[in-house]
Amino acid sequence: MLVWSLTGRIGAWSLLALVFGLIYVLPLAVIALASFAGQWNSMLPSQLTLDNYASVIAGESGEQLRVSLITAALASTIALLSGTWAAIALRTVAPAPRRLLDLLFFIPSAVPSVSVGLGLLVAFSQKPVLLNGTTAIVIIAHLVLISAFTYGNVAAGLSRLPPEFEQVAESLGARPFYRLLHVTLPLVTPYLIAALSLSFAMSMGELGATAMVYPPGWVTMPVGIFALTDRGEVFQGAALTMLLAVSTLAVLVGLSLVPAKAAAR
Repeated sequence: MLVWSLTGRIGAWSLLALVFGLIYVLPLAVIALASFAGQWNSMLPSQLTLDNYASVIAGESGEQLRVSLITAALASTIALLSGTWAAIALRTVAPAPRRLLDLLFFIPSAVPSVSVGLGLLVAFSQKPVLLNGTTAIVIIAHLVLISAFTYGNVAAGLSRLPPEFEQVAESLGARPFYRLLHVTLPLVTPYLIAALSLSFAMSMGELGATAMVYPPGWVTMPVGIFALTDRGEVFQGAALTMLLAVSTLAVLVGLSLVPAKAAAR
C-alpha cells in the first residue's frame, strides 16, 4: 500500500529502519564488539583488545582462509560453467520438460545441507568411487548446494534477453558458437557475475555439509568458527567470523566491478 502523507512515510521508514537494525545491523554489531572483547559481563564488553585477532591469525586461520577461498573459487566456477551450459541448453526445450528439469535442478536447495553431506558421505565411502577423506568430496558438497542458484540466475538472465540481438547476428552470418561467445554471453554478463558472486558467498559460509565430510587438513573457516565456539572460545570465534566476512566482502566487491568494466568496453 502506498503511503502518501508525510507522517505515514516517516512512520514507514522508521519501522523499516527498526526492523533492518534489529535483524541485520544488531547481530553484526554484536559480533564485531565480541571480536574485540576481553570480557563481557554487562551490557557492553570490557577490556577491549586485539588479542582475539592476534590469536586467530597466529593460529590456523590463515590456512582455513586459504582452504575456504580455494573451495569457494573451484565450486563456484564449476557451478557457473555447468549452470550456464544447462541454462543455454534448456532454452530450446519445450515448456513442460523444461519445468520438470528446472525442478530437478532446484531439488538440492530444498534439502538440508547436513542431509547432502550425509548422502555424499554414504555414497562415496565405498569403492569403486572412494572420495571420503579427500578434498574433492568437500568441493562436490559445495557444488551440489550452490549449483541450483547459479543455474537460476543465468536462466533468469537468458529469459530477459531480447531475441532481436541474436537474430540480427544470425542474419549477418554468425555461426552458433560465435553468436554465443560474442552476443549472448556478453549480454548476460551481469547475470553471470551475480551468479558467481552468490555461489561464492554461499560456499564461503557453508557449514552443514562441510562439517559432515571435511577431511583433516582441509578445514574451512565456518568449521573453524564452529570449533572455536564449541570449545567456549566465543571471542576468538567472533574475530574469525569478522575475518570471514571481510574476506568474502572483498571478493564480492572485486566481482561487482567486472560488469561495469565490461559495459564500458
